Amino acid sequence: MPTPTSTVNSALRIGPHTVQPPVVLAPMAGITNAPFRTLCREFSGGKGLFVSEMITTRALVERNEKTMQLIHFDASETPRSIQLYGVDPATVGKAVRMIAEEGLADHIDLNFGCPVPKVTRKGGGSALPYKRHLLRAILREAVSGAGDLPVTMKMRKGIDDDHITYLDAGRIAVEEGVTAIALHGRTAAQHYGGTADWDAIARLKEHVPEIPVLGNGDIWSADDALRMVRETGCDGVVVGRGCLGRPWLFGDLVAAFEGRGGDYARPTLREVAGVMVRHATLLGEWIGDEARGVIDFRKHVAWYLKGFAVGSEMRKRLAITSSLAELSEGLEELALDQPWPVGADGPRGRTSGNNRVVLPDGWLKDPYDCAGISEDAELDTSGG
Repeated sequence: MPTPTSTVNSALRIGPHTVQPPVVLAPMAGITNAPFRTLCREFSGGKGLFVSEMITTRALVERNEKTMQLIHFDASETPRSIQLYGVDPATVGKAVRMIAEEGLADHIDLNFGCPVPKVTRKGGGSALPYKRHLLRAILREAVSGAGDLPVTMKMRKGIDDDHITYLDAGRIAVEEGVTAIALHGRTAAQHYGGTADWDAIARLKEHVPEIPVLGNGDIWSADDALRMVRETGCDGVVVGRGCLGRPWLFGDLVAAFEGRGGDYARPTLREVAGVMVRHATLLGEWIGDEARGVIDFRKHVAWYLKGFAVGSEMRKRLAITSSLAELSEGLEELALDQPWPVGADGPRGRTSGNNRVVLPDGWLKDPYDCAGISEDAELDTSGG
């Protein structure tokens, strides 16, 4: 394998947009909404690319009320980046044209990485690239409808070790005018378990030298990101679970790529508590209801408190708060002078793996036949 040529301080080009440092926030359902993107962007000093939650194309075309809220961007967000999920080429084309014609975003990413059963059993998500003709049709419609907007895609290695698709999918993407590809170095069967295959990222970079390749998987620290670029030659990194309860990771990533390695955030529990309250506040403002914002924040509590000496009863109490006052009061009862815990930079989020991938009947018989795909594969879920 050739020596990687990418440098850690190189800029990433996504169509007309320069992303420097080459760091992208991965779309995560229920996580990467406008408030969380605001936090990450603040810690990064506005540097990097921060992608919306995954948006289903059918819901967008139908102007679903919840979906229209999810595509709302703060005035300070630039470029505005939307990830779309679709299984029907015509619907994907309509959604992309809607975004382009109405100026709803500056960049469109397509999700082919979702491994959850309720999506793959319909042939969507990480199951879809196995059907080469369908993948090509979707990409062709998206690129055609996007006009001047760059279209990128995120995918996995394949369905399982016996059905690897990423090299074929990468070549199809290049041929259809996709601007960049992000590869999560796991199969759908792995979900989020085991270790991400960074060698696959290197192979994809060799296979499609015409466009940027971004690596995703097992980036838990800024040093992991630098190591991925050096070891694989990828043009940038996509960070997902590593930033859960840790939006300041994007400040660390900027420092690392700018050559200030070691200049990383090590917040005390008091500082973490301040970010928690701000996160919950932003959610309430975005939703338009403080209580609903705090309730939505509950899922983040365990991630923020990972590694700190906080008893189980207090963790449960904080995870059922329903007002900012209640959340703040609970946090004030903690030993807030605790330093950043040793080992808290490690893995977080889902870790399940070795799952049987649920697919439509006969899905694997023919990698080209597109029969069996249906509109109801477009469910309101995400991942990748």
